[in-house]
Amino acid sequence: MPRNTPSPRPCRDCDGFPVVAITTGTRNPDGTRTTLRIDCQACHGTGHTAPAPALARIGR
Repeated sequence: MPRNTPSPRPCRDCDGFPVVAITTGTRNPDGTRTTLRIDCQACHGTGHTAPAPALARIGR
């Protein structure tokens, strides 16, 4: 059955690919490459963002 909840929007900065692995160029003693895991700074590694809050008119 389909759910009625809206699906989260993909992050506009990473397009839903929140984590990347970057090789440093150095090798470990077993011959594998040293990699760094980097998370998207906008969505903090979740791959989606919360919907923008509705604007509220305050004052006059």
